[in-house]
Parts: sequence; structure tokens; C-alpha cells
Amino acid sequence: MGPPEPEQRFEEIYMAHYPAVATYVRRRASSPDDIADVISETFTTAWRRLSDVPKGDEARLWLYGVARRVLANHFRAEERRAALALRLRDEITTWETSVTGDGLAHQAFRRLSDDDRELLSLVAWEGLSGPEIAKVLGCSRGAARLRLHRARKRLAKELADLDPDLTGYGRRVVSLAKGDS
Repeated sequence: MGPPEPEQRFEEIYMAHYPAVATYVRRRASSPDDIADVISETFTTAWRRLSDVPKGDEARLWLYGVARRVLANHFRAEERRAALALRLRDEITTWETSVTGDGLAHQAFRRLSDDDRELLSLVAWEGLSGPEIAKVLGCSRGAARLRLHRARKRLAKELADLDPDLTGYGRRVVSLAKGDS
């Protein structure tokens, strides 16, 4: 009788050592998702490197070593993700303050519906043209032009409501929306 087939050998290793590896990982990771990921990656490595897995109880020690490295990689990745999230949060806060500020224009913009804000953002922030906006929205050019015109009118109204001195500005925004110069 020759050596066991790879599937059979892996199953034997898995059945014999899963409880010990799972306990090892549970003691070192807190999230059930993280625990499942690390155990899965440990046994995936065992499958890929089946010929490197020692025989007998030495396999358990080898699996502990793999689990230890997988945990270390997992924790490093978590630290990188957390640092990236903090950096992005700081950048977004800085960007949002510099782009939108806390002035009347920002207040008026925030008072608009999500759809109006999106339309105006596509023009002002993304620099899209009417035909490009139509593609993004999945509508005709005429519908996009009409929606944009109405959004600009609503922005002008919100600006005028916040500061009557901006009433002239509101008329200017509407005339620009119509294509007047």
C-alpha cells in the first residue's frame, strides 16, 4: 500500500489538528471573522504546502508556526487599514473644509436634495459637461440639461433665502443655467 492520496492526507491532518489550531487562533484573535480567516488561511497554506507538512504530532507544531505567521500578517494588515482609514478621514475632512467651507454657499448646498447636490457636484467638482452628465445619470441630454437648470434654480433660491443680498447672485446663476452670458 502506497502513500495516502493528497486529499486523504490533508483530511487526516485537518481532522487531527483543527481543534488545536482553532484554539491557538481563538486565544490570539478577538473577532469571529478574523478567527475564521486565520484558520482558513492556515489550512489553505497546509494544503498548498502539503509535502512540507511533517508527519505525526510535528504537523501540529508546523501548523502553529503557519498560524503564527498568518496572525502576524493579519495584524499588520489591520494596522495598515486602520492607519489608512485615519489618514483618509483627515484628508477628507481637510478637503471638505477647503472645498465647501462653512459659509452660506455650503449651507445652501447642504439644504438641497441629494439629487440636486449630485448634479451640481458633477458639474462643479467633477467638471462634467451636459452630455457627460446625461451618461452618468442614464438619461437624455435634454433631461440632464433640464435637471441641472432646476438644480441651479433651487440653489439660487436657497442662497437668496439665506442672504437677501445674494438675490442678484441667484438671478446670475439662473441666467448661466439657461446658457446666457
